[in-house]
Amino acid sequence: MRRGGRPVRPGTTGGRGAPRERQERGGRIVVLDALRLIAALMVVFYHYVAFGEGWEGPQAQLFPVIFRPSAYGWLGVDLFFMISGFVICMSCWGRSLADFFTSRVIRLFPAYWLAVFATTAVVALVPGGLAPHAWREVLVNLTMLQWPVDVEHVDGVYWTLWAELRFYLLFALVVRRGLTYRRVVAFCCVWATAALLAKGYGPGPVGDLVMAQYCWFFIAGLAFYLIHRFGPNLLLWGIVGLCFAMGQHTAMQTWRRTLQYVGHNVPGWGVAVLITVFFAVMAGVSLGWLRLIDWRWLPAAGALTYPLYLLHESIGWEIFHHLQYRVDRWALLLGTVAGMLLLAHLVHRLVERPVAKRLKRGLNAAFAQVRADDGTGGDRPRGATTPPASGDSGRPVPEPAASEPVSSRSAVTASPRS
Repeated sequence: MRRGGRPVRPGTTGGRGAPRERQERGGRIVVLDALRLIAALMVVFYHYVAFGEGWEGPQAQLFPVIFRPSAYGWLGVDLFFMISGFVICMSCWGRSLADFFTSRVIRLFPAYWLAVFATTAVVALVPGGLAPHAWREVLVNLTMLQWPVDVEHVDGVYWTLWAELRFYLLFALVVRRGLTYRRVVAFCCVWATAALLAKGYGPGPVGDLVMAQYCWFFIAGLAFYLIHRFGPNLLLWGIVGLCFAMGQHTAMQTWRRTLQYVGHNVPGWGVAVLITVFFAVMAGVSLGWLRLIDWRWLPAAGALTYPLYLLHESIGWEIFHHLQYRVDRWALLLGTVAGMLLLAHLVHRLVERPVAKRLKRGLNAAFAQVRADDGTGGDRPRGATTPPASGDSGRPVPEPAASEPVSSRSAVTASPRS
């Protein structure tokens, strides 16, 4: 690792108060998998118990015990965003822009494509429930770009993916030059400033890009990772404090909008408490206080969160709509949650992993071909050779093999998302 052009060894200082760099233990922070699972289950119970869809009759009366805590489940998305900022910064350290692009494609799209087709099929084939989507809308949804072209989501939870894509687009500006402590700090400050300005001047393209409503959780995740990697200092805690204050403010705005879906006036203090808990737990992760939570099953559970999140909403509502009066409601609720977890496991094992491997090979080959371009615009046919330059030995230079590695990696720290 280099800072300011000089090598810095882990566990040492880099001169004039430079923060201390820390090593990842085993290349994965297992407690983040537990937090991802908690966040996913919060969202699931919010949609199944408090959102007002799927069941006939007031859900507050159907599930009086868990209705109120489930009504705060939408906050799991904010926790997801914070974890995403932490994990993306960690997994991209020392990687190229091509690596970053490849890792995001293979992480997001295999399960997403399956979820789009599965949800479309269930909604279309089950009569009397949700309205089916036109095939053109489904095609646009497969690109994950339905929001900017004003096409309805196949499943409502997909709106968060557009937020993730905007985060990746912005963070790619830093990844392109290479992640360093100074550059990530500068990125956090510039993003926060742009969000404040966009919020002050009202809605518009810039405000949509910088996500003035949700950026504080991504920025907090980035700052928490810098604390984890380099150690705490006043500047990083100041960034976290700003994000905490702004996150409390924007979360309360979201809470007011959720009341129309929940149908009951759940108190706002619960939002403040949960946001505080999220920041406290992430602070514990960044400072290493939760490293003892390293149960072996947590990485496997964490792998279920993304397909669970993508698949649960519309399919679950269809199940409730058709079985509410045939099965005990508690058995139906818990059985549906268990079934969705099983379905997420199957998607991860049978779809995500094999498709991701094939996508990775194809993208690695594509980027290797881009790097092999000799400056003529990449229009040489496959297998052609480069003419020898003046003074060369006269031997033609073949193109690199498609299996050539994407890049040399000076640091490897891996932990997948959002």
